Formats: sequence, structure tokens, C-alpha cells
Amino acid sequence: MSEGSELAAANRRLLFILSNLAIFMIGLGFAVRAAIASDLQADLFNVLDLARSATMVGEVLAATFAGFALTLLFGAALVDLIGMRRMLLFAAAGYFFGSVAVVAASVMEPSTGAYWLVYGGLLLTGLGWGAVEAATNPLIAAIYPGEKTHRLNILHAWWPAGIVAGGLLGLLIAQLGWSWQVNLLILMVPALILVVLALKADFPVTERVAMGLSYGDMWEQLLRSPGFFIWFICMMGTVTAELAPGQWVNLALTNIVGMPGIWVLIYVNLLIFVGRHFAGPVVSRISSPGLLTVSCTLAAPGLYFLALADSPATAFAAATIWAVGICYLYPTMLGAVAERYPGGGALMLGLMGFAGGVATQFLLPVMGGIFDAAKISAAGGVDSLRGLTGDELATVIRVASVESFQIVAIIPLALVPIFAILWLRDRRQKAAVG
Repeated sequence: MSEGSELAAANRRLLFILSNLAIFMIGLGFAVRAAIASDLQADLFNVLDLARSATMVGEVLAATFAGFALTLLFGAALVDLIGMRRMLLFAAAGYFFGSVAVVAASVMEPSTGAYWLVYGGLLLTGLGWGAVEAATNPLIAAIYPGEKTHRLNILHAWWPAGIVAGGLLGLLIAQLGWSWQVNLLILMVPALILVVLALKADFPVTERVAMGLSYGDMWEQLLRSPGFFIWFICMMGTVTAELAPGQWVNLALTNIVGMPGIWVLIYVNLLIFVGRHFAGPVVSRISSPGLLTVSCTLAAPGLYFLALADSPATAFAAATIWAVGICYLYPTMLGAVAERYPGGGALMLGLMGFAGGVATQFLLPVMGGIFDAAKISAAGGVDSLRGLTGDELATVIRVASVESFQIVAIIPLALVPIFAILWLRDRRQKAAVG
């Protein structure tokens, strides 16, 4: 092997490592937000407005997804002009300074200003999250053009790895009696490492540029591909089936089951981390739409039974079904689009992430609103709610948690027939060719 090819191979490994680190960072951020949601509610939102405190949690969590969607909407179209390196540096800055903002808000007196500082901090991390997706997905497609779905699944295995690490660190921090703000300080570490690696690596052009297609050709590919919009709409459902319950699971299951819900989140993401490394063989056997059909068929009952869980045993059993169901959804959706529309480049991949971010951004406040309405109804009004304590308050919160969780189970169920039709069409096309 020549020196040039050795350097190229080393650089590709570095690009893959920094991409995995970036995805790990956003997974870690996801776990941190899930871990601190109840602390934000208790320390800030309950003081500001007890009746709407869960809605406020949903609003600030949703800000992350709004930022995620905005960066993907604009960044995906501009990544060729901005460059993957700058996108990743922007992502690191978003996570670092977003964490600083939330910590700053936590030391202020509970106020509307503190609420908006939390909102702004989580919006910044969301912008950073979107920048990671806008850069790493086309990067992996460019350096591994022959195995996109498999490599994208491995890349996104580091998302649940980050969640597991963040969840365990959050439990350790709580066990040691440290301030919950330490979670946010830990989140700054991978952001700083990402800066160092991004400055060191040499980044390739996107697949669209390598194919010799112009910027206008990329947009033309989008406009000439009506089938892409089916995938776009389905992405809204697959992402919300995974991300919205995951962001809510600690708060909800802690109330439903009476155990730290973060343990379920850790367990689910361990299963996903392992499963995504085997996506290649699975896809080669049943195709991307086939895998998505099976996944949604399992995700729906998994979510439904997770909402009904009344003990740690039933919670983990339901979580196993849900985990197997959502394991391959996000990266397989990206891989399917990258394989079908290579000329769409970073734009189409970014729009897929945008679809998921927008859908989840709207769903989280809805879940919070359902939670608030259910707790007020179960308590017999806001005044009665304020007077509840102990077991009576726990019962009301448990009822509200179940109702807020069950609504999401409908989403993957609705996607089953769509993916089944795409699966059947693919099988017929392969049979016709064969």
C-alpha cells in the first residue's frame, strides 16, 4: 500500500471516529435532557405555573427539536458551501454554549427570564444537533458509497451509546448527591474533543459533488422525485415513535412504575446500540422497506404496553418490544433515501432529519398538554391539585403519565401499511428483473 493510500485510509478512519463522536455527543445530550427534565420542572416550572409545568417542560424540550429542524432545513442545503468542518465546529459551539445557558438559568431566581434562558439554551443545543446530522450523514455516505445503510446504522449506533453513557452518569450524579447541573458540564467535554478532531481531519466533498452534479441538479433531483415525499412524511412518524417517548420516558415511567425511568431508557438504548451493528445482514435479506414494516409492527404495541406498565418487570418487557421496533428506524430511513436518490445529496438527507425534528417539536408540547389536562381532571381541578400531597398526588401524576404516553403508539401503527406496500413493490420489481 502506498503512502498516499495509507494516509487516505487513516483520514477515513479519523472521519468515521469524529462522526461517531459527534453522534455520541447528541445522544449524550438527549440523555442529559431526559435526566434534568424533572429537575427543571421541580426547581423552576412548578414555581412559575404549577398547572402548566409539564407543558412548559414539553415546550423547552421541543425547542431542541425546533433548532434541530431549522439547522437541517437550511444547513443541509448549504453544507456544500459552508463545509462539513464548519458545520461540526458550529455543532460543538451549540452544545457548549447551550449547556452554559441552562446552567446560568438554574442559578437564577425562578422567573420568566430564567424560563427563556433555558429555552434559548436548549434551542442552541438543538441547532448543534441539526448541524451534526447535516454534516455526518452525507459524510458517511461519501466515504462509504457501497454500504450506506449498514454504515449509517453503525454511525447512529453511537446515538444510543451516548444515551446509555448519559443515563448512567446521571444516575451516578444523583446517587452521589451532586447538583443536577453537573450533567450539563459533562456534556461540554465531547464538544471540546470534537473541535480538536474536526480541525485535524481532511473532509471530502459530498457524494453529489463527486458525481459532478451541480447545485441546481440537486434541487432538480428533489423536484423530480415525488416518491421522496412519501419517505419525508413517513420520517415524521418514525422519528416521533422513537424520540418523543425517549425524551419523556424518565419523567413518565418514574411516575407510572415507581422506579427511575432512566433505567428503562438505558436498557432500550443498549439493545439499540447492539442491534444497529447488524443492520447490514438484515437489510440484505428483507430490504429497507421490509425492515421498516417489521419495526413499526413491533414499535406500536411496545409503546402501548409501556404506557400500561405497572411494575419494573412489565416496564422492561414492554421496553424490549419497543426497542426492537425502533432500533433500525432512523438510520434505515436515511439509508433508503441515500440509496434511492444519490443525486439529492445532503439536501434530501437533511430534509429527512428536518421532517423528524419538526414532527417531534410539535408532539412534545402535545404530550405535555395531555399530561397537564389529565392531572387536573384526575385531581378535580387546579385548586384541588395544589392541595394534593403524598400518595394522592402520586396517583394523579401516574394517571396523567399513562395518558400522555399512549397517544404516540398510534403513529407507528399507521405507518405499517405504507411500508408494507413499499416492501411489496420492491419485491415485485426484483422479481421482474430476476
